[in-house]
Amino acid sequence: MSAAPLPKIANGAPAPLHVAIIMDGNGRWANARGKPRTAGHRAGAEAVRRTIEAAAELDVKYLTLFSFSSENWKRPATEVSDLMGLLRLYLRKEVTTMVDKNVRLKVIGERSRLSADIVNAVEEAEARTAHCNGLILVLALNYGGRDEIVQASRALAKAAADGDIDPDAIDETMFAGALETAGMPDPDLLIRTSGEQRISNFLLWQLAYAEFVFIDKHWPDFGSDDLAAAIKEFGKRERRFGTSSA
Repeated sequence: MSAAPLPKIANGAPAPLHVAIIMDGNGRWANARGKPRTAGHRAGAEAVRRTIEAAAELDVKYLTLFSFSSENWKRPATEVSDLMGLLRLYLRKEVTTMVDKNVRLKVIGERSRLSADIVNAVEEAEARTAHCNGLILVLALNYGGRDEIVQASRALAKAAADGDIDPDAIDETMFAGALETAGMPDPDLLIRTSGEQRISNFLLWQLAYAEFVFIDKHWPDFGSDDLAAAIKEFGKRERRFGTSSA
């Protein structure tokens, strides 16, 4: 999707319209404190609440959080069960707050592997917040960037085979329209916590021109000051989109 004009931040530089975050380090945060990994995930849920509030205050329009990857099913069954339990609790408890704070929820990712009650909770939360026109919160659940690209390719191939589209008409805009993020601007800024410097199969198409900021803090320690600092760093970057520098 073509880039929309960005709001300005304190130094006059454009602020990011869309911020994506890989929330890493819950387990390491817990291990460092001699606590079970589940304690880290619960602390991480509190960081999610703080970050949503901060994003809204900083005039971020889209906030995409990598909540559960398609690879996370490989974790121990007890940990996966706890993560799913936290997700159920979050969707049940937070939807009213989202409505009160004018936050719209959108969930991307393959829902077929999620339990029926979670899918129902997702659909209910999306429906209840559909009228909200403030921050758009995108949760990536059972999401994988490669799978998203494969599914989009398959959909376009079927449309071409059925005669609905001309294969020669397929371009980047049409392909982007077949992705789960269709209609959304690509992320301007990607933040990853816990010191890791990779994107881990997250938004592979959409991050083509994003600026990356890596933060050493584990996700449960991430707060509004960290988001503000990442946005300030974003403001210092020269985004050329393939052109020459000024």
